[in-house]
Amino acid sequence: MLAHPVPSPSIATEAVVAPLAEARRAPRLSVQLAVSEAEVREAQRLRHAIFVEEMGARLHNTLPGHDDDAFDPHCRHLLVRETAGGRLIGCTRLLTDTAARAAGGFYSETEFELGPVRGLAGHIAEIGRTCVHREHRNGATIATLWAGIAGFVAEHEVRYLIGCASVPLAEDMAQRVFSELAAQHLTEDTLRVRPRQPLPRRDLDARGRAVLPPLLKAYLRVGARIAGEPCVDADFGCADLFILLDTVQLERRYARHFLDRPQ
Repeated sequence: MLAHPVPSPSIATEAVVAPLAEARRAPRLSVQLAVSEAEVREAQRLRHAIFVEEMGARLHNTLPGHDDDAFDPHCRHLLVRETAGGRLIGCTRLLTDTAARAAGGFYSETEFELGPVRGLAGHIAEIGRTCVHREHRNGATIATLWAGIAGFVAEHEVRYLIGCASVPLAEDMAQRVFSELAAQHLTEDTLRVRPRQPLPRRDLDARGRAVLPPLLKAYLRVGARIAGEPCVDADFGCADLFILLDTVQLERRYARHFLDRPQ
């Protein structure tokens, strides 16, 4: 079980109040951390339904009908439910740097050499395995999920969030997305990561266009940057971009959008 330190005022002020403001605006949805093995299994079943049954991912699960892996026992699992009836409609998992040491590293280290990111001052937490039921892939669900993440950031004094954002491989979409985002959303050279299986570069048809997946859009809207070129994820049949978010940006954006406060 992970410890729950008292948040510092500099992190807590906006990041904790924001989830409360969002809860008032979206009473049909609630967000909370899983508190039992049964709730973790519920999240794993939702992940399996979306990643395997819907998306066709080839995962190495040990429980039939569940997406489970060696990182799950070390993570906190954030659940978004319909308030009426309690149906689980979305989830993500969060792995703190303390828990990552016990897990043998972050999940993203299986795809990227993190290099300088590991040397950042302040606590790091990784977002992973994020998914939303197809009937609820809308702004309200994503906002509720981020409200829960913001609360976790405050509680654990997290300075940086990291993770992998998936982009389809079809029609050179991953390369198109990276090319479009690199101009404005790429980190400085000193914070670049290296993909273990880089996406091969190809000449792009000028008639094609980049289409950003909803979750990647959500990361960028709260101030995330991409920290290098994509990595091929063969199991999921996609390419992943490494995402780095300074949570100071998360706080400011939540204050502006959910608290209606000038910055």
